[in-house]
Formats: sequence, structure tokens, C-alpha cells
Amino acid sequence: MTKTAKNLNILPLFFWLGGGTCFFIFINLIKSILLPFIVGILTAYFLNPLVGKLGKLKLSRSLSAALITASFFTAAIFFVAATSPVIAEQVSNLILVLPEYKKEFETQYLPDIKKYISKISPDKGNAIKVAAGNFSGNFTDWTGNLISTILQSSFAFLNILSLLLITPVVVFYLLRDWEALLSEFDKLLPRKHYKAIKAQLHIVDLTISGFVRGQTNVCLIMAAYYAIILSVMGLNFGLIIGMLTGLLLFIPFVGFIACFATAIAVAFFQFGFDGNFIFVLATYIVGMAIEGSIITPRLVGDKVGLHPIWLIFGMLAGGAVFGFVGILIAVPVTAVIGVLVRFAIENYLQSSIYRE
Repeated sequence: MTKTAKNLNILPLFFWLGGGTCFFIFINLIKSILLPFIVGILTAYFLNPLVGKLGKLKLSRSLSAALITASFFTAAIFFVAATSPVIAEQVSNLILVLPEYKKEFETQYLPDIKKYISKISPDKGNAIKVAAGNFSGNFTDWTGNLISTILQSSFAFLNILSLLLITPVVVFYLLRDWEALLSEFDKLLPRKHYKAIKAQLHIVDLTISGFVRGQTNVCLIMAAYYAIILSVMGLNFGLIIGMLTGLLLFIPFVGFIACFATAIAVAFFQFGFDGNFIFVLATYIVGMAIEGSIITPRLVGDKVGLHPIWLIFGMLAGGAVFGFVGILIAVPVTAVIGVLVRFAIENYLQSSIYRE
């Protein structure tokens, strides 16, 4: 192979690496203004099938996009207007009452725990004392930081949408021009690897749509389940705890465990170990069983190709690099990377590097 031929083979690699690096730098520079656009893209992707269904009724693409956009954001505005006062009040009260919970734990329950520990061997007793002390000292800070972080992210998100009003515009134009944009993107794909790229993009689309659309429905159903049951039974802050339990199912394990611990702690301080406490515990056990064995398998399935650990890592990494925007784009980005890695492994196993 001549030197010129070698340079031609290396040129595409430098092109894509250079282009990817410039794109990452550009996104990092403008990340402070990306939120309404990212939300708009994700919302349009989620709503696009509805526009296609309206198109079957002989409605134009523009009219279908306008109807879907107006309906979605009208429903969202009414929901926020109806629930935000109650949610804000419950969150504020929960943050205020945490010091009282801590004091009650230290005065009423910690002495009994210490008496029990004194009957255990010294080594185990000291370890349990340290753990109990850490729990007592960090419970308020941990729960308060969790709630305040969620609250700050949510209100920052709502403030940006209300101030800029960009997201509905982005959603409408993306829905209206979705097919045209895909057609233009299709023309830009390298012709030599066109079939391979299209195949991988199809897998990416199936993965993202299967998880995002399915998991969103799971979160909404479970949020309604927990919020209604906990509110009806009279649990303090039941509405906000129940809604967060369902919505944070989007973050595998972590979101559920955090809200479950909060609900159990509130139930313990409100009811003690009586029937109501057992009912709260049973609500979460039954909810977890229904979600894991019925709702998620039917709405999401087990073939979306996003492992929970990989998804958690993607969300943490996205949040560390791009903040709240990084958390929003974590699912599509991790899906794309996962598909590319599997494609690379398949090609590696068929290559001479592996065989030799």
C-alpha cells in the first residue's frame, strides 16, 4: 500500500474524531441554553407517533403537529397549575419537619437502641453505635439535600420554560418537519457504509423508543398509584412522596430506594409501628411487585438493551458533565453508545484480529 493510500485510509478517522471533538466542545460551551431545545427534541420524539396516527385521518402534517403540541402543553400547564401549590407546600413542610424527626429519634428511640446495644458484645455494640450515630446525624442532611436538589432542578426547569417559551415552538416545528429532517439526514450518511449505519440507527431507535416511551408510561402509572394510595391513607407529604417514587423510577433502583426510605421514615415518625406503618410498607411491596412483574414487562419489555447499571452510570456521567441537561440526554446517549459498542464487538469477533 502506497503512502498516499494509507493517508486516504486514515483521513476518515481524523475527520470523525475531529468532528466529534468539535461537536462536544461546542455543546459544552452552549450547555446553559440547551435545556428548552433538549426538552423539545425529547418531547417531539415522544409525540411523533401520535402525529403519524392523525395523518391517517387525512389531516395535514402541520395541523396534526399543531393539535398534538397544543393538547400536550395545555394538559401540562393545567397539571402543573393544579398540583404545584400542594407539592410546594408539602415539600416546604417536609424540609421544616425534618429537624423534629431527628430530635424525636434521638430522644425517644436512640436510648432504647443504646440499651439494646449494651447487651451485645463490645465490638459489635461499638459498630452499631457508630452506625446509629451516623444515621441520626446524617438523616436530616441526606433527605434535605435530596429534596432540595430535586426541587431546585424542577423549578429551574419550569422557570426556564416559562421565561423562554421556546420548548413548544421547538416541539411544533420538529413534529411538522420530522419526516423532512430525517430525509435530509439520510442524504448525509456516507454511501459506502449506508446500510450498516441505517441498520444500527434502526436498533438505536427501537432501543430509545422502547425504553423512553415505555418507561415514561410506567413512571406515570406508578406515580399515580403511590400518590393516590399514600394520600388517601393520610401519610404526611404522601402526594409528593408518591409522585416522586413513581417519577424517579426512571433512574433504576436509586430513585425508588431514596423515596421508599423517605416514606418509611415519615410513616415511622407519624404512626410508629402500627397498622398504618405496615400498610405503607405493604403499598411499596405490592407496587414493586406489580411494576416489576406486570407493568414494566408489558410496556417496556426486556429487549431494549439498556442495562440498569449502564443507565445509572450514564445518568451520573451526564449529570457530572452537563448538569440537568446531561441527565435528560443520558438515555439516548447511553443507548447510542451501547448499540455502537455491541456493533464493534460483533465486528471484532469476525475480524482477523480476534481469529488470529
